[in-house]
Amino acid sequence: MARIVVIGAGMGAMAAAARLAVAGHRVVVHERSGTYGGALGGVERDGFAFDTGPGLLHLPAVYRDLFVKTGKEPLEKCVELSQVEPAVRHVFADGTTADLPNASRAGVGEALDAALGSGAGARWSAYMNRAREAWDRTRRPLLEEPLWPNWQVLAEREPYPAVAHKRLLRRERRASTLTEAGELELGGDTRLLALLEQYALAWGLDPRTTPASAAVLPYLEHTFGAWSVSGGMRALARAVYERCLARRVEFAFDSPVTRIVEKDGRAAGVELADGSAREADFVVAGVAPGALDGLLSGVSEMPGGSGVNIRAEGEVQPRSGLPSRLTVFLALRGPRPDGTPHRTVLHAADRGDELDRLFGSRPGLCPAPTLTVLRPADPALTPDAGHEAVTLTVTVPAYAEVAEADVQRLLDRAEAVVPGLRERLLWHEVRTPADIAEATGADGGAVPPPSLAAGGGRLLHPANSTRLPGLFAAGGWAHPGGGLPHAGMSGTLVAGLIVEGPDFRGSQ
Repeated sequence: MARIVVIGAGMGAMAAAARLAVAGHRVVVHERSGTYGGALGGVERDGFAFDTGPGLLHLPAVYRDLFVKTGKEPLEKCVELSQVEPAVRHVFADGTTADLPNASRAGVGEALDAALGSGAGARWSAYMNRAREAWDRTRRPLLEEPLWPNWQVLAEREPYPAVAHKRLLRRERRASTLTEAGELELGGDTRLLALLEQYALAWGLDPRTTPASAAVLPYLEHTFGAWSVSGGMRALARAVYERCLARRVEFAFDSPVTRIVEKDGRAAGVELADGSAREADFVVAGVAPGALDGLLSGVSEMPGGSGVNIRAEGEVQPRSGLPSRLTVFLALRGPRPDGTPHRTVLHAADRGDELDRLFGSRPGLCPAPTLTVLRPADPALTPDAGHEAVTLTVTVPAYAEVAEADVQRLLDRAEAVVPGLRERLLWHEVRTPADIAEATGADGGAVPPPSLAAGGGRLLHPANSTRLPGLFAAGGWAHPGGGLPHAGMSGTLVAGLIVEGPDFRGSQ
Protein backbone atom coordinates (compact mmCIF):
# COMPACT_ATOMS: atom_id res chain seq x y z
CA MET A 1 0.00 0.00 0.00
CA ALA A 2 1.50 3.31 -1.11
CA ARG A 3 0.98 6.66 0.59
CA ILE A 4 -0.39 9.14 -1.93
CA VAL A 5 -0.93 12.88 -1.48
CA VAL A 6 -3.31 14.57 -3.91
CA ILE A 7 -3.07 18.35 -4.21
CA GLY A 8 -6.48 19.84 -4.94
CA ALA A 9 -10.01 18.44 -4.90
CA GLY A 10 -10.99 19.15 -8.49
CA MET A 11 -12.80 16.58 -10.60
CA GLY A 12 -9.68 15.09 -12.18
CA ALA A 13 -7.88 14.89 -8.86
CA MET A 14 -10.86 13.25 -7.12
CA ALA A 15 -11.25 10.77 -10.00
CA ALA A 16 -7.61 9.76 -9.50
CA ALA A 17 -8.05 9.58 -5.72
CA ALA A 18 -11.06 7.25 -5.91
CA ARG A 19 -9.36 4.88 -8.35
CA LEU A 20 -6.13 4.81 -6.34
CA ALA A 21 -8.00 4.10 -3.11
CA VAL A 22 -9.81 1.17 -4.74
CA ALA A 23 -6.41 -0.15 -5.80
CA GLY A 24 -5.47 -0.37 -2.12
CA HIS A 25 -3.50 2.83 -1.60
CA ARG A 26 -3.86 5.29 1.25
CA VAL A 27 -4.91 8.59 -0.32
CA VAL A 28 -5.07 12.00 1.36
CA VAL A 29 -6.38 15.05 -0.55
CA HIS A 30 -5.18 18.50 0.53
CA GLU A 31 -7.46 21.26 -0.78
CA ARG A 32 -6.64 24.93 -0.23
CA SER A 33 -10.32 25.98 -0.18
CA GLY A 34 -13.11 24.81 2.05
CA THR A 35 -14.85 22.57 -0.46
CA TYR A 36 -14.45 20.08 -3.31
CA GLY A 37 -15.12 20.31 -7.02
CA GLY A 38 -12.59 22.88 -8.24
CA ALA A 39 -14.13 24.76 -11.14
CA LEU A 40 -17.37 22.82 -10.61
CA GLY A 41 -18.62 25.07 -7.85
CA GLY A 42 -22.01 26.45 -6.96
CA VAL A 43 -23.84 29.56 -5.80
CA GLU A 44 -26.91 29.33 -3.57
CA ARG A 45 -29.11 32.24 -2.50
CA ASP A 46 -32.76 32.64 -1.52
CA GLY A 47 -33.60 29.12 -2.65
CA PHE A 48 -31.90 29.52 -6.04
CA ALA A 49 -28.90 27.42 -7.06
CA PHE A 50 -26.45 27.94 -9.93
CA ASP A 51 -23.40 26.15 -11.29
CA THR A 52 -20.22 28.22 -11.51
CA GLY A 53 -18.66 25.79 -13.99
CA PRO A 54 -20.08 23.92 -16.99
CA GLY A 55 -23.83 23.54 -17.06
CA LEU A 56 -23.99 20.37 -19.15
CA LEU A 57 -22.15 17.03 -19.21
CA HIS A 58 -20.74 15.48 -22.37
CA LEU A 59 -19.41 11.94 -22.68
CA PRO A 60 -21.08 10.72 -19.45
CA ALA A 61 -19.48 7.32 -20.14
CA VAL A 62 -16.30 8.66 -18.50
CA TYR A 63 -18.05 9.07 -15.15
CA ARG A 64 -20.10 5.92 -15.59
CA ASP A 65 -16.82 4.04 -15.90
CA LEU A 66 -15.44 5.80 -12.81
CA PHE A 67 -18.41 4.71 -10.69
CA VAL A 68 -18.44 1.15 -12.04
CA LYS A 69 -14.72 0.76 -11.31
CA THR A 70 -14.87 2.27 -7.81
CA GLY A 71 -17.98 0.75 -6.28
CA LYS A 72 -21.14 -1.26 -6.61
CA GLU A 73 -23.44 1.70 -7.19
CA PRO A 74 -23.46 2.95 -10.81
CA LEU A 75 -23.49 6.65 -11.61
CA GLU A 76 -27.26 6.78 -12.20
CA LYS A 77 -27.84 5.47 -8.67
CA CYS A 78 -25.97 8.50 -7.33
CA VAL A 79 -27.14 11.28 -9.66
CA GLU A 80 -30.05 11.66 -12.05
CA LEU A 81 -28.94 12.28 -15.65
CA SER A 82 -31.25 13.51 -18.42
CA GLN A 83 -30.59 14.21 -22.07
CA VAL A 84 -31.72 17.76 -22.81
CA GLU A 85 -34.02 18.14 -25.80
CA PRO A 86 -33.34 20.00 -27.95
CA ALA A 87 -29.62 19.91 -27.26
CA VAL A 88 -29.37 23.60 -28.15
CA ARG A 89 -31.24 26.42 -29.86
CA HIS A 90 -29.08 28.63 -32.08
CA VAL A 91 -30.23 32.19 -32.78
CA PHE A 92 -28.11 33.54 -35.62
CA ALA A 93 -27.24 37.16 -36.33
CA ASP A 94 -29.94 37.44 -39.03
CA GLY A 95 -32.60 36.21 -36.60
CA THR A 96 -32.80 32.68 -37.99
CA THR A 97 -33.42 30.07 -35.29
CA ALA A 98 -32.39 26.42 -35.38
CA ASP A 99 -33.23 23.84 -32.71
CA LEU A 100 -30.72 20.98 -32.90
CA PRO A 101 -31.81 17.60 -31.48
CA ASN A 102 -29.73 15.69 -28.96
CA ALA A 103 -27.33 12.91 -29.97
CA SER A 104 -28.71 12.60 -33.50
CA ARG A 105 -26.43 13.56 -36.35
CA ALA A 106 -29.15 12.75 -38.86
CA GLY A 107 -31.63 14.81 -36.86
CA VAL A 108 -29.23 17.76 -36.80
CA GLY A 109 -29.00 17.64 -40.58
CA GLU A 110 -32.78 17.64 -40.91
CA ALA A 111 -33.09 20.54 -38.46
CA LEU A 112 -30.53 22.61 -40.36
CA ASP A 113 -32.33 21.94 -43.65
CA ALA A 114 -35.58 23.13 -42.10
CA ALA A 115 -34.04 26.24 -40.55
CA LEU A 116 -31.40 27.31 -43.07
CA GLY A 117 -32.69 25.91 -46.33
CA SER A 118 -32.34 22.74 -48.38
CA GLY A 119 -28.75 21.56 -48.65
CA ALA A 120 -27.52 23.05 -45.39
CA GLY A 121 -28.05 19.78 -43.55
CA ALA A 122 -26.27 17.75 -46.22
CA ARG A 123 -23.25 20.05 -46.13
CA TRP A 124 -23.08 19.89 -42.34
CA SER A 125 -23.57 16.11 -42.32
CA ALA A 126 -20.73 15.65 -44.83
CA TYR A 127 -18.54 17.81 -42.61
CA MET A 128 -19.48 15.67 -39.58
CA ASN A 129 -18.55 12.52 -41.52
CA ARG A 130 -15.06 13.93 -41.96
CA ALA A 131 -15.05 14.99 -38.30
CA ARG A 132 -15.77 11.37 -37.42
CA GLU A 133 -12.55 10.36 -39.16
CA ALA A 134 -10.63 12.92 -37.12
CA TRP A 135 -12.28 11.59 -33.93
CA ASP A 136 -11.46 7.98 -34.79
CA ARG A 137 -7.82 8.91 -35.40
CA THR A 138 -7.36 10.90 -32.22
CA ARG A 139 -9.76 9.46 -29.64
CA ARG A 140 -7.30 7.04 -28.06
CA PRO A 141 -4.12 9.16 -28.07
CA LEU A 142 -5.95 12.30 -26.96
CA LEU A 143 -8.41 10.86 -24.46
CA GLU A 144 -7.70 7.27 -23.45
CA GLU A 145 -3.89 6.95 -23.45
CA PRO A 146 -1.05 8.74 -21.67
CA LEU A 147 0.54 11.36 -23.88
CA TRP A 148 2.89 9.64 -26.30
CA PRO A 149 6.62 10.19 -25.72
CA ASN A 150 6.75 11.05 -29.43
CA TRP A 151 3.86 13.49 -29.08
CA GLN A 152 5.33 15.50 -31.98
CA VAL A 153 3.51 13.05 -34.27
CA LEU A 154 0.22 14.37 -32.90
CA ALA A 155 1.47 17.92 -33.23
CA GLU A 156 2.53 17.65 -36.85
CA ARG A 157 -0.12 15.42 -38.41
CA GLU A 158 -3.53 16.92 -39.15
CA PRO A 159 -6.11 14.15 -38.59
CA TYR A 160 -8.97 16.03 -40.24
CA PRO A 161 -9.35 14.89 -43.89
CA ALA A 162 -9.89 18.29 -45.45
CA VAL A 163 -11.49 18.42 -48.90
CA ALA A 164 -9.13 19.42 -51.70
CA HIS A 165 -10.25 22.52 -53.63
CA LYS A 166 -8.78 22.87 -57.09
CA ARG A 167 -7.83 26.33 -58.31
CA LEU A 168 -7.02 27.33 -61.90
CA LEU A 169 -3.27 27.40 -62.49
CA ARG A 170 -2.66 27.23 -58.75
CA ARG A 171 -2.01 24.48 -56.26
CA GLU A 172 -5.08 22.89 -54.73
CA ARG A 173 -6.11 24.27 -51.37
CA ARG A 174 -6.96 22.34 -48.21
CA ALA A 175 -8.22 23.80 -44.97
CA SER A 176 -5.72 23.90 -42.13
CA THR A 177 -7.83 25.81 -39.59
CA LEU A 178 -11.38 25.47 -38.35
CA THR A 179 -12.47 28.71 -40.03
CA GLU A 180 -10.92 27.68 -43.33
CA ALA A 181 -12.75 24.35 -43.17
CA GLY A 182 -16.02 26.17 -42.63
CA GLU A 183 -15.40 28.64 -45.44
CA LEU A 184 -14.31 25.99 -47.94
CA GLU A 185 -16.61 23.10 -47.04
CA LEU A 186 -19.92 24.55 -45.77
CA GLY A 187 -21.07 26.21 -48.96
CA GLY A 188 -20.56 29.82 -48.00
CA ASP A 189 -23.45 29.90 -45.51
CA THR A 190 -22.35 32.36 -42.82
CA ARG A 191 -24.77 30.78 -40.35
CA LEU A 192 -23.18 27.34 -40.71
CA LEU A 193 -19.79 28.99 -40.29
CA ALA A 194 -21.01 30.74 -37.13
CA LEU A 195 -22.35 27.41 -35.84
CA LEU A 196 -18.96 25.79 -36.40
CA GLU A 197 -16.85 28.62 -34.99
CA GLN A 198 -18.95 28.79 -31.83
CA TYR A 199 -17.66 25.40 -30.71
CA ALA A 200 -14.11 26.77 -30.64
CA LEU A 201 -15.13 30.10 -29.15
CA ALA A 202 -16.93 28.37 -26.27
CA TRP A 203 -13.55 26.87 -25.29
CA GLY A 204 -11.70 30.15 -25.64
CA LEU A 205 -10.09 29.14 -28.93
CA ASP A 206 -9.69 31.42 -31.95
CA PRO A 207 -11.28 29.45 -34.81
CA ARG A 208 -9.13 31.40 -37.29
CA THR A 209 -5.98 29.77 -35.91
CA THR A 210 -7.33 26.61 -34.28
CA PRO A 211 -6.42 23.55 -36.38
CA ALA A 212 -9.05 21.81 -38.45
CA SER A 213 -8.85 18.89 -35.99
CA ALA A 214 -11.21 20.90 -33.77
CA ALA A 215 -13.97 19.38 -35.90
CA VAL A 216 -14.12 16.77 -33.13
CA LEU A 217 -15.74 19.35 -30.80
CA PRO A 218 -19.13 19.56 -32.57
CA TYR A 219 -18.86 15.88 -33.52
CA LEU A 220 -18.56 14.88 -29.88
CA GLU A 221 -21.74 16.74 -28.92
CA HIS A 222 -23.81 15.69 -31.93
CA THR A 223 -22.83 12.04 -31.50
CA PHE A 224 -22.77 11.49 -27.74
CA GLY A 225 -25.24 14.15 -26.61
CA ALA A 226 -25.52 16.75 -23.89
CA TRP A 227 -26.79 15.78 -20.45
CA SER A 228 -28.10 17.69 -17.45
CA VAL A 229 -27.78 16.60 -13.84
CA SER A 230 -30.68 16.95 -11.43
CA GLY A 231 -29.68 19.51 -8.81
CA GLY A 232 -27.09 21.00 -11.16
CA MET A 233 -23.61 19.89 -12.09
CA ARG A 234 -22.54 20.54 -8.52
CA ALA A 235 -24.46 17.35 -7.69
CA LEU A 236 -22.00 15.41 -9.87
CA ALA A 237 -19.08 16.86 -7.92
CA ARG A 238 -20.81 15.87 -4.70
CA ALA A 239 -21.33 12.31 -5.95
CA VAL A 240 -17.64 11.94 -6.87
CA TYR A 241 -16.64 13.37 -3.48
CA GLU A 242 -18.93 10.95 -1.66
CA ARG A 243 -17.59 8.06 -3.71
CA CYS A 244 -14.08 9.06 -2.58
CA LEU A 245 -15.23 9.08 1.05
CA ALA A 246 -16.83 5.66 0.60
CA ARG A 247 -13.48 4.37 -0.65
CA ARG A 248 -11.81 5.88 2.46
CA VAL A 249 -10.06 8.75 0.76
CA GLU A 250 -9.17 11.36 3.39
CA PHE A 251 -9.82 15.06 2.74
CA ALA A 252 -8.08 17.98 4.42
CA PHE A 253 -9.86 21.21 3.47
CA ASP A 254 -8.44 24.70 4.08
CA SER A 255 -5.09 22.94 3.85
CA PRO A 256 -2.96 24.65 1.18
CA VAL A 257 0.19 22.92 -0.01
CA THR A 258 3.14 25.31 -0.30
CA ARG A 259 5.85 23.05 -1.66
CA ILE A 260 6.50 19.64 -3.14
CA VAL A 261 9.22 17.77 -1.28
CA GLU A 262 11.87 15.82 -3.18
CA LYS A 263 14.22 13.11 -1.93
CA ASP A 264 16.70 10.97 -3.81
CA GLY A 265 15.49 12.34 -7.12
CA ARG A 266 11.74 11.71 -6.69
CA ALA A 267 8.67 13.28 -5.11
CA ALA A 268 8.59 12.37 -1.43
CA GLY A 269 5.74 14.42 0.00
CA VAL A 270 4.51 17.98 0.48
CA GLU A 271 4.90 20.89 2.86
CA LEU A 272 1.75 22.62 4.12
CA ALA A 273 1.09 26.26 4.90
CA ASP A 274 1.13 25.55 8.64
CA GLY A 275 4.76 24.40 8.32
CA SER A 276 4.07 20.71 8.68
CA ALA A 277 5.10 18.07 6.14
CA ARG A 278 3.36 14.99 4.75
CA GLU A 279 5.51 12.16 3.43
CA ALA A 280 4.28 10.28 0.38
CA ASP A 281 5.35 7.67 -2.11
CA PHE A 282 3.52 9.52 -4.89
CA VAL A 283 2.17 13.05 -5.29
CA VAL A 284 -0.71 13.92 -7.64
CA ALA A 285 -1.04 17.63 -8.47
CA GLY A 286 -4.47 18.69 -9.62
CA VAL A 287 -3.60 22.39 -9.93
CA ALA A 288 -3.18 25.05 -12.60
CA PRO A 289 0.24 25.55 -14.24
CA GLY A 290 1.11 28.70 -12.31
CA ALA A 291 0.31 27.01 -9.02
CA LEU A 292 2.35 23.94 -9.94
CA ASP A 293 5.29 26.12 -10.92
CA GLY A 294 5.10 27.73 -7.49
CA LEU A 295 5.06 24.36 -5.74
CA LEU A 296 8.08 23.27 -7.75
CA SER A 297 10.07 26.48 -7.43
CA GLY A 298 13.26 25.54 -5.61
CA VAL A 299 11.90 22.06 -4.94
CA SER A 300 12.28 21.42 -1.24
CA GLU A 301 14.69 18.59 -0.57
CA MET A 302 14.77 16.03 2.19
CA PRO A 303 18.24 14.78 3.08
CA GLY A 304 19.81 13.18 0.03
CA GLY A 305 17.74 15.20 -2.45
CA SER A 306 19.08 16.09 -5.86
CA GLY A 307 16.98 19.06 -6.99
CA VAL A 308 15.59 17.42 -10.15
CA ASN A 309 14.61 19.73 -13.01
CA ILE A 310 10.92 19.14 -13.76
CA ARG A 311 10.85 20.19 -17.40
CA ALA A 312 13.21 19.31 -20.19
CA GLU A 313 13.64 20.82 -23.64
CA GLY A 314 11.18 19.33 -26.12
CA GLU A 315 8.41 18.56 -23.63
CA VAL A 316 4.89 19.95 -24.03
CA GLN A 317 4.78 23.15 -21.99
CA PRO A 318 1.74 24.45 -20.06
CA ARG A 319 -0.68 26.54 -22.09
CA SER A 320 -0.91 30.30 -21.51
CA GLY A 321 -2.82 33.27 -22.88
CA LEU A 322 -6.21 31.55 -22.91
CA PRO A 323 -9.41 33.56 -22.38
CA SER A 324 -11.73 33.32 -19.41
CA ARG A 325 -15.49 33.47 -18.91
CA LEU A 326 -17.93 35.99 -17.56
CA THR A 327 -21.02 34.45 -15.97
CA VAL A 328 -24.15 36.19 -14.70
CA PHE A 329 -26.69 34.37 -12.53
CA LEU A 330 -30.29 35.61 -12.77
CA ALA A 331 -33.03 34.98 -10.23
CA LEU A 332 -36.35 35.52 -12.00
CA ARG A 333 -39.91 35.71 -10.75
CA GLY A 334 -42.41 33.76 -12.79
CA PRO A 335 -42.25 30.15 -14.00
CA ARG A 336 -40.08 28.86 -16.84
CA PRO A 337 -42.33 28.82 -19.93
CA ASP A 338 -43.22 25.43 -21.40
CA GLY A 339 -41.13 24.56 -24.44
CA THR A 340 -38.15 26.65 -23.35
CA PRO A 341 -34.87 25.06 -24.49
CA HIS A 342 -32.33 24.23 -21.81
CA ARG A 343 -29.58 26.00 -23.75
CA THR A 344 -29.72 28.84 -26.26
CA VAL A 345 -26.74 30.31 -28.12
CA LEU A 346 -27.29 33.89 -29.30
CA HIS A 347 -24.65 34.57 -31.95
CA ALA A 348 -22.73 37.84 -32.21
CA ALA A 349 -23.80 40.29 -34.89
CA ASP A 350 -20.14 40.93 -35.79
CA ARG A 351 -18.07 37.78 -35.27
CA GLY A 352 -14.94 39.44 -36.63
CA ASP A 353 -15.12 42.19 -34.02
CA GLU A 354 -15.74 39.62 -31.30
CA LEU A 355 -12.71 37.55 -32.30
CA ASP A 356 -10.47 40.61 -32.64
CA ARG A 357 -11.39 41.74 -29.14
CA LEU A 358 -10.66 38.32 -27.72
CA PHE A 359 -7.57 37.38 -29.66
CA GLY A 360 -6.43 40.25 -31.84
CA SER A 361 -6.07 43.92 -32.46
CA ARG A 362 -8.83 45.37 -30.27
CA PRO A 363 -8.53 43.80 -26.82
CA GLY A 364 -11.48 44.25 -24.50
CA LEU A 365 -15.06 43.17 -23.98
CA CYS A 366 -17.23 42.85 -27.07
CA PRO A 367 -20.41 44.96 -26.66
CA ALA A 368 -22.59 42.27 -28.32
CA PRO A 369 -20.78 38.94 -27.88
CA THR A 370 -21.91 35.39 -28.51
CA LEU A 371 -24.06 34.63 -25.47
CA THR A 372 -24.99 31.23 -24.04
CA VAL A 373 -28.20 31.18 -22.00
CA LEU A 374 -28.98 28.21 -19.74
CA ARG A 375 -32.59 27.80 -18.57
CA PRO A 376 -32.78 24.35 -16.91
CA ALA A 377 -36.13 22.74 -16.13
CA ASP A 378 -34.98 21.57 -12.70
CA PRO A 379 -37.19 22.27 -9.67
CA ALA A 380 -34.20 21.70 -7.37
CA LEU A 381 -32.64 24.94 -8.62
CA THR A 382 -35.45 27.32 -7.66
CA PRO A 383 -37.40 28.01 -4.45
CA ASP A 384 -40.67 26.91 -6.12
CA ALA A 385 -42.37 26.49 -9.48
CA GLY A 386 -43.10 30.22 -9.61
CA HIS A 387 -39.46 31.15 -10.19
CA GLU A 388 -36.72 30.49 -12.74
CA ALA A 389 -32.92 30.31 -12.49
CA VAL A 390 -31.07 31.51 -15.61
CA THR A 391 -27.33 31.58 -16.31
CA LEU A 392 -25.65 33.81 -18.92
CA THR A 393 -22.12 33.01 -20.09
CA VAL A 394 -19.73 34.72 -22.51
CA THR A 395 -16.08 34.17 -23.37
CA VAL A 396 -13.95 37.15 -22.32
CA PRO A 397 -10.23 37.93 -22.15
CA ALA A 398 -8.30 36.66 -19.14
CA TYR A 399 -7.85 39.38 -16.51
CA ALA A 400 -10.86 41.22 -17.98
CA GLU A 401 -12.17 43.89 -15.63
CA VAL A 402 -15.94 43.82 -15.67
CA ALA A 403 -17.98 46.96 -14.96
CA GLU A 404 -21.66 47.06 -14.10
CA ALA A 405 -22.28 48.67 -17.49
CA ASP A 406 -20.90 45.51 -19.13
CA VAL A 407 -23.30 43.37 -17.12
CA GLN A 408 -26.23 45.60 -18.03
CA ARG A 409 -25.40 45.24 -21.73
CA LEU A 410 -25.50 41.47 -21.29
CA LEU A 411 -28.89 41.71 -19.64
CA ASP A 412 -30.16 43.85 -22.52
CA ARG A 413 -28.80 41.29 -24.98
CA ALA A 414 -30.34 38.37 -23.09
CA GLU A 415 -33.83 39.89 -23.40
CA ALA A 416 -33.79 38.80 -27.04
CA VAL A 417 -34.13 35.19 -25.88
CA VAL A 418 -35.64 35.72 -22.39
CA PRO A 419 -38.62 38.01 -23.05
CA GLY A 420 -39.57 40.21 -20.10
CA LEU A 421 -36.28 39.57 -18.33
CA ARG A 422 -36.04 43.05 -16.81
CA GLU A 423 -39.54 42.92 -15.38
CA ARG A 424 -38.97 39.43 -13.96
CA LEU A 425 -35.50 40.06 -12.49
CA LEU A 426 -35.27 39.77 -8.70
CA TRP A 427 -31.48 39.98 -8.48
CA HIS A 428 -28.32 39.00 -10.30
CA GLU A 429 -24.83 37.89 -9.28
CA VAL A 430 -21.68 38.09 -11.38
CA ARG A 431 -18.71 35.72 -11.63
CA THR A 432 -15.71 37.40 -13.26
CA PRO A 433 -12.31 36.12 -14.43
CA ALA A 434 -10.91 37.29 -11.09
CA ASP A 435 -13.40 35.05 -9.29
CA ILE A 436 -12.38 32.09 -11.45
CA ALA A 437 -8.71 32.79 -10.75
CA GLU A 438 -9.37 32.85 -7.01
CA ALA A 439 -11.33 29.57 -7.11
CA THR A 440 -9.04 27.62 -9.43
CA GLY A 441 -5.64 29.31 -9.25
CA ALA A 442 -5.59 29.65 -13.05
CA ASP A 443 -3.68 32.65 -14.36
CA GLY A 444 -6.16 35.44 -15.09
CA GLY A 445 -9.08 33.06 -14.66
CA ALA A 446 -8.16 31.19 -17.86
CA VAL A 447 -10.25 28.12 -18.71
CA PRO A 448 -8.44 25.08 -20.19
CA PRO A 449 -9.79 23.61 -23.43
CA PRO A 450 -9.50 19.94 -24.44
CA SER A 451 -6.30 18.81 -26.13
CA LEU A 452 -6.35 18.91 -29.93
CA ALA A 453 -4.03 17.40 -32.49
CA ALA A 454 -2.03 19.32 -35.14
CA GLY A 455 -1.27 23.02 -34.82
CA GLY A 456 2.35 22.33 -33.98
CA GLY A 457 1.36 21.01 -30.56
CA ARG A 458 0.03 24.38 -29.34
CA LEU A 459 -3.19 22.72 -28.25
CA LEU A 460 -1.71 19.78 -26.39
CA HIS A 461 -1.38 19.72 -22.62
CA PRO A 462 1.60 18.49 -20.56
CA ALA A 463 1.76 14.77 -19.87
CA ASN A 464 0.34 13.27 -16.67
CA SER A 465 3.79 12.00 -15.71
CA THR A 466 6.49 14.59 -15.05
CA ARG A 467 10.26 14.78 -15.09
CA LEU A 468 10.22 14.28 -11.32
CA PRO A 469 9.55 10.58 -10.67
CA GLY A 470 6.63 10.07 -8.33
CA LEU A 471 4.94 13.36 -9.32
CA PHE A 472 1.88 13.23 -11.59
CA ALA A 473 -0.46 15.89 -12.95
CA ALA A 474 -4.25 15.56 -13.15
CA GLY A 475 -7.10 17.88 -14.05
CA GLY A 476 -7.92 20.19 -16.92
CA TRP A 477 -4.42 21.64 -17.25
CA ALA A 478 -2.82 18.23 -17.82
CA HIS A 479 -3.34 15.73 -20.64
CA PRO A 480 -6.00 15.30 -22.05
CA GLY A 481 -7.09 18.84 -21.17
CA GLY A 482 -10.15 20.75 -20.03
CA GLY A 483 -13.80 19.78 -19.82
CA LEU A 484 -15.50 17.37 -17.45
CA PRO A 485 -14.92 14.17 -19.47
CA HIS A 486 -11.29 15.07 -20.13
CA ALA A 487 -10.68 15.88 -16.47
CA GLY A 488 -12.19 12.53 -15.51
CA MET A 489 -9.93 10.75 -17.98
CA SER A 490 -6.88 12.53 -16.57
CA GLY A 491 -7.68 10.87 -13.24
CA THR A 492 -7.97 7.50 -14.99
CA LEU A 493 -4.60 7.94 -16.67
CA VAL A 494 -2.82 9.05 -13.49
CA ALA A 495 -4.21 6.11 -11.53
CA GLY A 496 -3.12 3.73 -14.28
CA LEU A 497 0.40 5.15 -14.38
CA ILE A 498 0.76 4.81 -10.60
CA VAL A 499 -0.82 1.36 -10.27
CA GLU A 500 0.59 -0.26 -13.41
CA GLY A 501 3.73 1.80 -13.87
CA PRO A 502 5.19 3.66 -16.86
CA ASP A 503 4.23 0.86 -19.25
CA PHE A 504 0.51 1.65 -18.74
CA ARG A 505 -1.05 2.26 -22.15
CA GLY A 506 -4.52 3.41 -21.24
CA SER A 507 -7.97 1.97 -20.80
CA GLN A 508 -8.98 -0.95 -23.01
